[in-house]
Order: sequence, then structure tokens, then C-alpha cells
Amino acid sequence: MNVILPPGLPPGLPPAPVPLIPDSAPFTAAQRAWLNGFLAGLYGGAAANASAAPPPPAEPAEEFPWHDPALELEERLRLAEGRPLSRRLMAAMAQLDCGQCGYLCRSYAEALASGAEASAALCVPGAKATQKAIKALLAEAPAAAAPAAPKPAAPAGRPVRFLAAHRLTGDGSAKDVRHVVLDLGDSGLAYEPGDSLAVAAPNDPALVEAVLGALGAAGDAALREELAHRRDIARPLDRTLDLLAGAARHAPHAAALRALADAEDGAEPAGADLLDLLQAFPSARPPVADLVASLPALKPRLYSIASSPLACPGRVELCVGVVRAERRGRVRDGVASCHLGFRAEAAVPLLAQVQASHFRLPADPATPVVMIGPGTGIAPFRAFLQHRERLGARGRAWLFFGDQRSATDFLFRDEIEAWQAKGVLARLSLAWSRDGARKTYVQHRMAEAAPDLWRWLQDGAHLYVCGDASRMARDVDAALRAVAQSEGGLGADQARDWIVALARQGRYQRDVY
Repeated sequence: MNVILPPGLPPGLPPAPVPLIPDSAPFTAAQRAWLNGFLAGLYGGAAANASAAPPPPAEPAEEFPWHDPALELEERLRLAEGRPLSRRLMAAMAQLDCGQCGYLCRSYAEALASGAEASAALCVPGAKATQKAIKALLAEAPAAAAPAAPKPAAPAGRPVRFLAAHRLTGDGSAKDVRHVVLDLGDSGLAYEPGDSLAVAAPNDPALVEAVLGALGAAGDAALREELAHRRDIARPLDRTLDLLAGAARHAPHAAALRALADAEDGAEPAGADLLDLLQAFPSARPPVADLVASLPALKPRLYSIASSPLACPGRVELCVGVVRAERRGRVRDGVASCHLGFRAEAAVPLLAQVQASHFRLPADPATPVVMIGPGTGIAPFRAFLQHRERLGARGRAWLFFGDQRSATDFLFRDEIEAWQAKGVLARLSLAWSRDGARKTYVQHRMAEAAPDLWRWLQDGAHLYVCGDASRMARDVDAALRAVAQSEGGLGADQARDWIVALARQGRYQRDVY
């Protein structure tokens, strides 16, 4: 009998004993079995075939059941109970992965847990409830925090040129929605339908001047540039409030600032920007350099792209709801929406970056699609329909759209009706909440069309939802479960499992904010 000796064993000596991986080694049972088999082959005569052994099975992918913006905060926290601190912190986030904090939900949570990030107030969509939950979780595990490390700078955008901002809503509408057109020029930016565009916009110049005046620094050109282009003066952080509280010479000012920093209910002035704080607490004047350093970086705002590169080569188009409200006797402008709507000029380039999305049309253009996008949630579906028209897609498309009033809020009406006439859009379900005695929303149209909607989904349709996460997306999800129960005969738990399965198959996708 021929014996193949392991490398290094001289002829005439018996084979070395086969080593075994102990049970205490840091491997799973499956990995230990594979390693023991490999060693047995190497030391027992099968070294030549060792490379043919199958690799150890991969560890199962971690699941994040709370990563669903339709779930309430309490439910998300319950689903994360017993998990490490970073996962419980993640459950406290708004689950939108919107990037406004400079992270994604998971990476922001991990930065907080490690101490690399010190501010608990970065999750803008989660607002006060998320901030309080984060602070409570961190208070339970103070030892987990380490000295804060500086965050890496965000990658710079590419210059693009502003072309136009046409108003889409009609006279008398309660909303101001703009069709924004940007020229990509030689930026090198490329996108697909479903992607988003991050747009860097400066702060309102009038607000910057008012802040400079409150600081007694109206002539400081370097500070003006910093506040205009690099610091978010509309959303001071808890660390800014703590700094102001520590500098306040008037005890009631210090107490009020600490209440704001702790997100206490009833703390005033609520929703304060930097100018509000400087005006409300004149005794709080830390060194200007420290105050500026405490402010968050001015981050790009993210918008779903409303165009297809096939239909709009060299351009990117957006559907932007202008944010403007009066509070405490002063008009507050949304940073990017008002810049794009009123102040942007073709002569001054904007910086922008494409953010690739999971929100994708089916690979097979014959696959039916159902799109649910009221208000500015229409944006990616305009891109989808433009793209499918250019591709000559044969699959059926069904759009659920709505807003307040048909006469003033039917965004892209001419295009949508033209797609319906051409057959690009097989079905259109409209919902207007202020046109009748009863408020009608897209979820009501889903319920009315339940048999057909169920049939489309059984035929393999992909379903997409875009828009408000806190109300619309949750209501649509509930309507979808009701359709599964009424038309599919599923129980409540079965309907939920069916929806989870749709999502895992990539057939139920949401772009919500």
C-alpha cells in the first residue's frame, strides 16, 4: 500500500497524528467539521484532494427586523431588545437611510456606540423622539462611549448648472412644488431611474447676515463664508445648546438651553435655528470660534430623481416641494428647496452627487409594475414611465397618485395623461383629499381596487411606494395587508409574512422619507 506523507515527513516514519480543532475554538460547528476534514485529508493521505473540499458555509446574514420606517418607535425598540447597544441605537433611528445625519442608520448607531460620534440629535426625521431614545440608551451603557473622533469629510460633489425651476402646482394650491432642471454638463455624473441626487446648497443669505449681526461680526468675511457654505445654522445640535448653556451668564437662560438640549417636552423655543437661540438667550455668548465649531456641517439635501437618462440625456430633473413656513414672526426657508426654487442662478454652479438606490425597475421590461406615489412621491415614477416608454416596455404599469386638489395639485398631469393614452400607463388611480366631502387617499383607492391589485401581484407585479414614511407609507402597508387578507384569504400573520416575502424577493420596494 502506498502512503502519501504530509510535506516534511521523511520516508519510513509513520504518519503524524491527525490534529483536531477543539470545541472551544472560535468556529461554528460547521466550520470545525470542515477544518477537521481538511486536516484529516492532509495528514491522513488525502492532501492531494484537499483543494476539492467545499468551503465552510457562510454565516447567516444579520437581519434587522426593526429597519422599517412604517414601524412605530416602541415596536422597533422592542424588536431590538437583547441585541448589542449599536443595534438598539439603530432601532431608535427613523430607518430611512436618508443620509441627512452624514451616515446611514446602522453606521450612525455604530458611531454613537463606539464614541466616534457624540451628538444624539443628528437624525432629523426621527426628531425629538429619536433623540430622547438615543440619550436614554446611551445613559444605560455609559462605559461604551469613548472620546469622540473627528468624522471624515464627506466626498465633494460635482459642479452642475441650474437651468430652471418651473412651478408645477397651480394658483390657489396650498403647496409650491417645482420642476427643477439641472444640466450635468461635463460633470461625469450618471444615473438610473430610481436613483437620488444629493444637492449642496448654501444657507439663506438673509439668515446668515442676521446671525452675523447677532454675533456682532457683520464685517467678518471669513465667518460669513463659513456660515453660508459650510455650517448648518438652521439645525443646531445638542452640543451647540450645551455650549451656549455653559456660557450663559443668566441662570434661567442656562436652564432653558439645557432643557432644549435634553429634548424635554415643552422646552422653548421649539425647532429653534441659531438666530432664534442668539435672540432668545442674549447672555449666552461663547467664543465665536467655539460656537462655529459646535455647529453641524451643512450637508447636501437628497431628492429622488424625476427623469430618465434616456428621455433627458445630459440633464437631471427633480420634483421639489418648497419648504417655507412662518414661525415666531419670521419666515423660515428650507435650505435646498428654497435655493432651488428662488435663488439658484445658471451662472453659479451647484455641487451635486448621485446616490445609487435599491429602487429599481424589474430587469424584465415585460414584468408588470404598480407604483404608489402621492405628492412629490411621483418623482421616481415619472422617471420609471419615461424610461419604460423609451424602452418600449410591454409590461403593464399602474400608477396610484393623489394630492389635495385635482385642479391645482395634479403634478405632471399632461405627461401622465399622455402615457395613459399611449398605453404606457395601463391604469391610473387618482385620489384627491380636498375635492369632496370625504378625504380620499391612495390607500382608499387600493382598497377599492383590491381584487385587481391582488391579481396583478399574483401575476408577478413589482410594487413600489414613494413618499411620506410617517403616514402614507404606513397606511399603504396596512392597505396591502388588508388586500392579502380579503382577496388571498390570508390571516393577519400570514399577510405580514407574505409582504415580508415580497420585499425579500425585491417585489415590494419603498423610497420613503
